[in-house]
Amino acid sequence: MAPPPAAAGIPRDALLRIAAPLREFLAAAPYAPPEGSSTSIKSLLASLLPSSPPSASGARREAADLLLFCAAARAASPEYPVLHWVPVALSDAASAAMEEMAAAGGWGDAGEMVVGMMPEVVPPLKDVVKATCVDTENDEVGVEKPPKEHAVAAAHQFRWLVSQVTYPKLGDLCWLVIPCALTALDHWSPEVKEQGIVSFMHIVKNVKATELNLYEDAVLDACCHNIPADDELWHRIVEVSVLVLTCTQRSNPRSPWYDRMLAEMLGHLERQPLNKKRRVAWLTLIGPVFEAMGLFLLAHFRLLFSLFFQWIHADDDETVLLVLERIHEVIKLTWIRKSPYTSRLVDELVLVYKESATRSTSEVMRNHILETLATLQKCKAQQFEEAWKKHEADADLAMLLSCFNELCTENRSA
Repeated sequence: MAPPPAAAGIPRDALLRIAAPLREFLAAAPYAPPEGSSTSIKSLLASLLPSSPPSASGARREAADLLLFCAAARAASPEYPVLHWVPVALSDAASAAMEEMAAAGGWGDAGEMVVGMMPEVVPPLKDVVKATCVDTENDEVGVEKPPKEHAVAAAHQFRWLVSQVTYPKLGDLCWLVIPCALTALDHWSPEVKEQGIVSFMHIVKNVKATELNLYEDAVLDACCHNIPADDELWHRIVEVSVLVLTCTQRSNPRSPWYDRMLAEMLGHLERQPLNKKRRVAWLTLIGPVFEAMGLFLLAHFRLLFSLFFQWIHADDDETVLLVLERIHEVIKLTWIRKSPYTSRLVDELVLVYKESATRSTSEVMRNHILETLATLQKCKAQQFEEAWKKHEADADLAMLLSCFNELCTENRSA
Protein backbone atom coordinates (compact mmCIF):
# COMPACT_ATOMS: atom_id res chain seq x y z
CA MET A 1 0.00 0.00 0.00
CA ALA A 2 1.42 3.38 -1.02
CA PRO A 3 1.70 5.89 1.83
CA PRO A 4 -0.54 8.93 1.76
CA PRO A 5 1.18 12.07 0.41
CA ALA A 6 0.67 14.09 3.61
CA ALA A 7 -1.02 14.14 6.96
CA ALA A 8 -4.55 14.64 5.70
CA GLY A 9 -5.27 10.91 6.07
CA ILE A 10 -5.20 10.89 9.91
CA PRO A 11 -8.74 11.25 11.34
CA ARG A 12 -9.08 14.01 13.90
CA ASP A 13 -10.58 11.73 16.54
CA ALA A 14 -7.46 9.57 16.22
CA LEU A 15 -5.26 12.63 16.75
CA LEU A 16 -7.15 13.51 19.94
CA ARG A 17 -6.90 9.96 21.22
CA ILE A 18 -3.17 9.72 20.47
CA ALA A 19 -2.46 13.11 22.06
CA ALA A 20 -4.32 12.42 25.33
CA PRO A 21 -1.55 10.49 27.15
CA LEU A 22 1.04 12.93 25.83
CA ARG A 23 -0.87 15.80 27.39
CA GLU A 24 -0.91 14.00 30.74
CA PHE A 25 2.82 13.24 30.69
CA LEU A 26 3.59 16.82 29.69
CA ALA A 27 1.43 18.29 32.45
CA ALA A 28 3.18 16.10 35.06
CA ALA A 29 6.69 17.03 33.89
CA PRO A 30 8.48 19.47 36.26
CA TYR A 31 9.67 22.54 34.40
CA ALA A 32 11.52 25.77 35.06
CA PRO A 33 12.39 28.28 32.29
CA PRO A 34 16.08 28.52 31.34
CA GLU A 35 18.01 30.91 33.55
CA GLY A 36 17.56 34.48 32.39
CA SER A 37 14.55 33.66 30.23
CA SER A 38 10.83 33.98 30.82
CA THR A 39 9.96 31.83 27.80
CA SER A 40 8.20 28.54 28.54
CA ILE A 41 9.15 25.76 26.15
CA LYS A 42 6.69 23.55 28.01
CA SER A 43 3.88 25.91 26.98
CA LEU A 44 5.21 25.94 23.44
CA LEU A 45 5.00 22.15 23.29
CA ALA A 46 1.52 22.17 24.84
CA SER A 47 0.35 24.46 22.03
CA LEU A 48 1.32 21.78 19.50
CA LEU A 49 -1.16 19.23 20.88
CA PRO A 50 -4.62 19.08 19.24
CA SER A 51 -7.47 20.31 21.39
CA SER A 52 -11.22 20.47 21.39
CA PRO A 53 -12.93 22.39 19.83
CA PRO A 54 -10.94 21.96 16.60
CA SER A 55 -8.51 24.70 15.61
CA ALA A 56 -9.02 26.81 12.52
CA SER A 57 -5.91 25.31 10.93
CA GLY A 58 -7.60 21.94 10.35
CA ALA A 59 -6.62 18.33 10.93
CA ARG A 60 -3.75 18.47 8.46
CA ARG A 61 -1.95 21.16 10.46
CA GLU A 62 -2.85 19.50 13.76
CA ALA A 63 -1.24 16.25 12.60
CA ALA A 64 1.91 18.11 11.58
CA ASP A 65 2.00 19.88 14.96
CA LEU A 66 1.57 16.59 16.78
CA LEU A 67 4.55 15.18 14.89
CA LEU A 68 6.55 18.29 15.82
CA PHE A 69 5.63 17.70 19.48
CA CYS A 70 6.88 14.12 19.23
CA ALA A 71 10.07 15.28 17.50
CA ALA A 72 10.81 17.69 20.36
CA ALA A 73 10.21 14.98 22.97
CA ARG A 74 12.38 12.47 21.11
CA ALA A 75 15.15 15.05 20.56
CA ALA A 76 15.39 15.80 24.29
CA SER A 77 18.66 15.07 26.05
CA PRO A 78 20.31 16.08 29.35
CA GLU A 79 22.99 17.75 27.19
CA TYR A 80 20.55 20.28 25.73
CA PRO A 81 19.36 22.95 28.19
CA VAL A 82 16.18 23.84 26.33
CA LEU A 83 14.83 20.26 26.35
CA HIS A 84 16.74 18.60 29.19
CA TRP A 85 13.65 18.68 31.39
CA VAL A 86 11.66 16.29 29.17
CA PRO A 87 11.22 13.05 31.15
CA VAL A 88 12.01 9.67 29.66
CA ALA A 89 8.39 8.63 30.06
CA LEU A 90 7.26 11.48 27.80
CA SER A 91 9.91 10.65 25.21
CA ASP A 92 8.84 7.00 25.19
CA ALA A 93 5.17 8.00 24.93
CA ALA A 94 6.05 10.20 21.94
CA SER A 95 7.68 7.24 20.23
CA ALA A 96 4.55 5.13 20.74
CA ALA A 97 2.36 8.01 19.57
CA MET A 98 4.25 8.23 16.29
CA GLU A 99 3.63 4.55 15.60
CA GLU A 100 -0.08 5.09 16.29
CA MET A 101 -0.15 8.09 13.97
CA ALA A 102 1.51 6.07 11.21
CA ALA A 103 -1.04 3.27 11.59
CA ALA A 104 -3.98 5.70 11.67
CA GLY A 105 -2.72 7.47 8.55
CA GLY A 106 -1.99 4.34 6.55
CA TRP A 107 1.81 4.49 6.62
CA GLY A 108 3.85 1.32 7.05
CA ASP A 109 5.72 2.66 10.08
CA ALA A 110 6.75 5.87 11.81
CA GLY A 111 9.82 6.30 9.59
CA GLU A 112 7.67 6.17 6.48
CA MET A 113 5.34 8.72 8.03
CA VAL A 114 8.19 11.12 8.79
CA VAL A 115 9.32 10.96 5.15
CA GLY A 116 5.78 11.63 3.96
CA MET A 117 5.21 14.53 6.35
CA MET A 118 8.56 16.31 5.93
CA PRO A 119 7.07 18.89 3.51
CA GLU A 120 4.51 19.70 6.21
CA VAL A 121 6.83 20.03 9.20
CA VAL A 122 10.12 21.43 7.89
CA PRO A 123 8.95 24.84 6.52
CA PRO A 124 7.51 26.07 9.85
CA LEU A 125 10.71 25.06 11.64
CA LYS A 126 12.79 26.96 9.10
CA ASP A 127 10.55 30.01 9.52
CA VAL A 128 11.07 30.03 13.30
CA VAL A 129 14.85 29.76 12.99
CA LYS A 130 14.98 32.40 10.25
CA ALA A 131 12.78 34.79 12.23
CA THR A 132 15.33 34.88 15.05
CA CYS A 133 18.37 35.46 12.83
CA VAL A 134 20.06 38.85 12.93
CA ASP A 135 19.33 40.69 9.69
CA THR A 136 19.71 44.42 10.11
CA GLU A 137 18.83 45.15 6.49
CA ASN A 138 15.49 43.40 6.52
CA ASP A 139 14.42 43.80 10.14
CA GLU A 140 11.14 45.66 10.39
CA VAL A 141 10.70 48.25 13.11
CA GLY A 142 8.11 47.20 15.65
CA VAL A 143 7.98 43.56 14.50
CA GLU A 144 8.49 41.26 17.48
CA LYS A 145 10.74 38.27 16.90
CA PRO A 146 10.21 34.87 18.51
CA PRO A 147 12.40 34.18 21.56
CA LYS A 148 15.76 32.55 20.92
CA GLU A 149 14.60 29.47 22.83
CA HIS A 150 11.95 28.84 20.17
CA ALA A 151 14.67 28.74 17.50
CA VAL A 152 16.74 26.36 19.63
CA ALA A 153 13.77 24.03 20.08
CA ALA A 154 13.00 24.21 16.33
CA ALA A 155 16.62 23.36 15.50
CA HIS A 156 16.46 20.28 17.75
CA GLN A 157 13.17 19.20 16.18
CA PHE A 158 14.61 19.61 12.69
CA ARG A 159 17.80 17.72 13.52
CA TRP A 160 15.83 14.82 14.97
CA LEU A 161 13.42 14.64 12.02
CA VAL A 162 16.27 14.69 9.49
CA SER A 163 18.06 11.93 11.39
CA GLN A 164 15.06 9.65 10.87
CA VAL A 165 15.41 9.74 7.08
CA THR A 166 18.28 7.80 5.53
CA TYR A 167 19.61 6.80 2.13
CA PRO A 168 18.14 6.68 -0.49
CA LYS A 169 15.00 8.56 0.59
CA LEU A 170 16.85 11.57 1.98
CA GLY A 171 18.22 12.43 -1.44
CA ASP A 172 14.72 13.25 -2.69
CA LEU A 173 14.31 15.73 0.16
CA CYS A 174 17.52 17.75 -0.39
CA TRP A 175 15.50 20.66 -1.78
CA LEU A 176 13.64 20.81 1.54
CA VAL A 177 16.17 19.95 4.24
CA ILE A 178 19.35 21.65 2.98
CA PRO A 179 17.91 25.22 2.99
CA CYS A 180 16.65 24.65 6.54
CA ALA A 181 20.00 23.23 7.67
CA LEU A 182 21.76 26.24 6.10
CA THR A 183 19.46 28.60 7.97
CA ALA A 184 20.38 26.88 11.24
CA LEU A 185 24.09 26.90 10.37
CA ASP A 186 23.97 30.64 9.69
CA HIS A 187 22.24 31.41 13.01
CA TRP A 188 24.05 33.49 15.61
CA SER A 189 23.22 31.13 18.49
CA PRO A 190 25.78 28.33 19.00
CA GLU A 191 22.96 26.03 20.16
CA VAL A 192 21.07 26.49 16.89
CA LYS A 193 24.25 26.39 14.82
CA GLU A 194 25.31 23.06 16.35
CA GLN A 195 22.05 21.41 15.34
CA GLY A 196 22.55 22.68 11.80
CA ILE A 197 26.03 21.13 11.78
CA VAL A 198 24.78 17.77 13.07
CA SER A 199 21.99 17.84 10.47
CA PHE A 200 24.50 18.41 7.67
CA MET A 201 26.66 15.55 8.91
CA HIS A 202 23.69 13.23 8.57
CA ILE A 203 22.60 14.66 5.22
CA VAL A 204 26.01 14.35 3.57
CA LYS A 205 26.40 10.76 4.80
CA ASN A 206 22.99 9.74 3.46
CA VAL A 207 22.76 11.28 0.00
CA LYS A 208 24.72 10.84 -3.21
CA ALA A 209 27.39 13.42 -3.99
CA THR A 210 25.54 14.27 -7.21
CA GLU A 211 22.45 15.15 -5.18
CA LEU A 212 24.47 17.85 -3.42
CA ASN A 213 25.65 19.50 -6.65
CA LEU A 214 23.09 22.31 -6.57
CA TYR A 215 23.92 23.21 -2.97
CA GLU A 216 27.64 22.45 -2.53
CA ASP A 217 28.88 26.02 -3.06
CA ALA A 218 26.38 27.44 -0.57
CA VAL A 219 27.18 24.76 2.02
CA LEU A 220 30.96 25.08 1.61
CA ASP A 221 30.72 28.87 1.81
CA ALA A 222 28.73 28.57 5.04
CA CYS A 223 31.37 26.21 6.45
CA CYS A 224 34.14 28.71 5.61
CA HIS A 225 32.25 31.54 7.30
CA ASN A 226 31.83 29.40 10.43
CA ILE A 227 35.50 28.48 10.83
CA PRO A 228 36.04 31.27 13.43
CA ALA A 229 33.30 29.63 15.54
CA ASP A 230 33.34 29.42 19.32
CA ASP A 231 35.69 26.89 20.92
CA GLU A 232 32.85 24.51 21.78
CA LEU A 233 31.85 24.31 18.09
CA TRP A 234 35.31 24.22 16.51
CA HIS A 235 35.50 20.40 16.49
CA ARG A 236 32.05 20.21 14.88
CA ILE A 237 32.87 22.86 12.27
CA VAL A 238 36.09 21.15 11.22
CA GLU A 239 34.34 17.79 11.11
CA VAL A 240 31.47 18.94 8.88
CA SER A 241 33.79 21.05 6.69
CA VAL A 242 36.12 18.12 6.04
CA LEU A 243 33.18 15.83 5.31
CA VAL A 244 31.40 18.20 2.91
CA LEU A 245 34.65 19.20 1.19
CA THR A 246 35.93 15.68 0.55
CA CYS A 247 32.50 14.37 -0.39
CA THR A 248 31.76 17.06 -2.99
CA GLN A 249 35.27 17.81 -4.31
CA ARG A 250 37.16 14.54 -3.84
CA SER A 251 37.72 13.87 -7.55
CA ASN A 252 39.08 17.36 -8.14
CA PRO A 253 42.12 18.30 -6.01
CA ARG A 254 42.43 21.45 -8.15
CA SER A 255 39.10 22.70 -6.79
CA PRO A 256 39.46 26.23 -5.37
CA TRP A 257 37.40 25.05 -2.39
CA TYR A 258 40.32 22.96 -1.11
CA ASP A 259 42.61 25.98 -1.19
CA ARG A 260 40.07 28.30 0.37
CA MET A 261 39.01 25.92 3.13
CA LEU A 262 42.55 24.96 4.12
CA ALA A 263 43.73 28.59 3.97
CA GLU A 264 40.83 29.66 6.21
CA MET A 265 41.62 26.95 8.74
CA LEU A 266 45.37 27.55 8.77
CA GLY A 267 44.90 31.31 9.02
CA HIS A 268 42.59 30.91 11.98
CA LEU A 269 44.94 28.45 13.69
CA GLU A 270 47.87 30.80 13.11
CA ARG A 271 46.04 33.48 15.08
CA GLN A 272 45.51 31.06 17.99
CA PRO A 273 48.47 28.66 17.88
CA LEU A 274 48.39 28.03 21.64
CA ASN A 275 44.76 26.93 21.68
CA LYS A 276 45.15 23.22 22.45
CA LYS A 277 41.48 22.35 21.90
CA ARG A 278 41.47 23.77 18.38
CA ARG A 279 44.79 22.35 17.23
CA VAL A 280 44.06 18.84 18.54
CA ALA A 281 40.66 18.77 16.84
CA TRP A 282 42.11 20.03 13.57
CA LEU A 283 45.08 17.66 13.58
CA THR A 284 42.75 14.75 14.35
CA LEU A 285 40.23 15.49 11.59
CA ILE A 286 42.17 17.10 8.70
CA GLY A 287 43.70 13.87 7.34
CA PRO A 288 41.11 13.23 4.56
CA VAL A 289 41.69 16.75 3.17
CA PHE A 290 45.46 16.17 3.05
CA GLU A 291 44.93 12.86 1.28
CA ALA A 292 42.54 14.41 -1.26
CA MET A 293 44.82 17.38 -2.03
CA GLY A 294 48.05 15.41 -2.43
CA LEU A 295 50.73 17.48 -4.18
CA PHE A 296 48.55 20.57 -4.01
CA LEU A 297 49.45 20.80 -0.32
CA LEU A 298 52.71 22.39 -1.48
CA ALA A 299 50.90 25.71 -1.91
CA HIS A 300 50.20 25.75 1.84
CA PHE A 301 53.61 24.68 3.13
CA ARG A 302 54.53 28.08 4.58
CA LEU A 303 51.64 28.19 7.04
CA LEU A 304 51.50 24.44 7.48
CA PHE A 305 55.09 24.00 8.58
CA SER A 306 55.07 27.21 10.59
CA LEU A 307 52.36 25.65 12.75
CA PHE A 308 53.95 22.19 12.73
CA PHE A 309 57.25 23.61 14.01
CA GLN A 310 55.42 25.39 16.87
CA TRP A 311 53.20 22.49 17.84
CA ILE A 312 55.86 19.79 17.66
CA HIS A 313 57.27 21.14 20.95
CA ALA A 314 53.90 21.48 22.71
CA ASP A 315 53.61 20.48 26.36
CA ASP A 316 50.99 17.81 25.72
CA ASP A 317 51.92 14.47 24.18
CA GLU A 318 48.70 14.29 22.21
CA THR A 319 49.60 17.33 20.10
CA VAL A 320 53.16 16.14 19.47
CA LEU A 321 52.05 12.67 18.35
CA LEU A 322 49.40 14.11 16.05
CA VAL A 323 51.89 16.55 14.50
CA LEU A 324 54.36 13.72 13.88
CA GLU A 325 51.63 11.70 12.17
CA ARG A 326 50.57 14.63 9.98
CA ILE A 327 54.17 15.50 9.04
CA HIS A 328 54.79 11.94 7.92
CA GLU A 329 51.56 12.02 5.93
CA VAL A 330 52.54 15.27 4.20
CA ILE A 331 55.97 13.91 3.31
CA LYS A 332 54.47 10.79 1.74
CA LEU A 333 51.89 12.79 -0.22
CA THR A 334 54.23 15.48 -1.54
CA TRP A 335 57.67 13.78 -1.49
CA ILE A 336 59.25 17.06 -0.38
CA ARG A 337 62.78 16.48 -1.75
CA LYS A 338 63.11 20.08 -2.98
CA SER A 339 61.32 21.74 -0.10
CA PRO A 340 63.10 24.57 1.78
CA TYR A 341 61.72 22.99 4.97
CA THR A 342 63.66 19.72 4.75
CA SER A 343 66.74 20.88 6.68
CA ARG A 344 64.65 22.61 9.36
CA LEU A 345 62.44 19.53 9.63
CA VAL A 346 65.40 17.24 10.30
CA ASP A 347 66.65 19.59 13.01
CA GLU A 348 63.22 19.78 14.66
CA LEU A 349 62.75 16.01 14.59
CA VAL A 350 66.16 15.49 16.19
CA LEU A 351 65.32 18.04 18.88
CA VAL A 352 61.97 16.38 19.60
CA TYR A 353 63.76 13.04 19.84
CA LYS A 354 65.90 14.49 22.63
CA GLU A 355 62.92 16.13 24.35
CA SER A 356 60.95 12.89 24.26
CA ALA A 357 63.18 11.36 26.94
CA THR A 358 60.98 12.92 29.64
CA ARG A 359 57.67 12.09 27.95
CA SER A 360 55.39 9.25 29.00
CA THR A 361 54.93 8.32 25.33
CA SER A 362 58.63 8.56 24.46
CA GLU A 363 58.78 5.15 22.76
CA VAL A 364 55.82 5.91 20.49
CA MET A 365 57.21 9.36 19.67
CA ARG A 366 60.63 7.98 18.81
CA ASN A 367 59.12 5.36 16.52
CA HIS A 368 57.23 8.10 14.68
CA ILE A 369 60.41 10.18 14.39
CA LEU A 370 62.43 7.26 13.04
CA GLU A 371 59.73 6.44 10.51
CA THR A 372 59.60 10.06 9.34
CA LEU A 373 63.37 10.35 9.07
CA ALA A 374 63.50 7.13 7.06
CA THR A 375 60.85 8.47 4.68
CA LEU A 376 62.84 11.70 4.29
CA GLN A 377 65.98 9.68 3.61
CA LYS A 378 64.18 7.83 0.81
CA CYS A 379 63.75 11.16 -0.95
CA LYS A 380 67.56 11.10 -1.45
CA ALA A 381 67.63 14.87 -1.24
CA GLN A 382 70.99 16.55 -0.77
CA GLN A 383 69.30 18.80 1.79
CA PHE A 384 68.52 15.79 3.96
CA GLU A 385 72.05 14.40 3.74
CA GLU A 386 73.53 17.76 4.70
CA ALA A 387 71.09 18.25 7.57
CA TRP A 388 71.70 14.72 8.84
CA LYS A 389 75.49 15.07 8.86
CA LYS A 390 75.20 17.89 11.40
CA HIS A 391 73.90 15.42 13.98
CA GLU A 392 76.06 12.36 13.33
CA ALA A 393 78.66 13.39 15.91
CA ASP A 394 76.12 14.20 18.65
CA ALA A 395 76.78 11.84 21.56
CA ASP A 396 73.21 12.28 22.82
CA LEU A 397 71.90 10.77 19.60
CA ALA A 398 73.82 7.49 19.64
CA MET A 399 70.66 5.43 20.00
CA LEU A 400 68.81 7.43 17.33
CA LEU A 401 71.72 7.05 14.86
CA SER A 402 71.97 3.32 15.55
CA CYS A 403 68.23 2.75 15.16
CA PHE A 404 68.08 4.93 12.07
CA ASN A 405 70.96 3.13 10.34
CA GLU A 406 69.41 -0.21 11.24
CA LEU A 407 66.04 0.88 9.84
CA CYS A 408 67.64 2.13 6.63
CA THR A 409 69.44 -1.21 6.23
CA GLU A 410 66.18 -3.10 6.69
CA ASN A 411 64.46 -0.88 4.14
CA ARG A 412 67.22 -1.46 1.58
CA SER A 413 67.02 -5.21 2.14
CA ALA A 414 63.25 -5.17 1.71
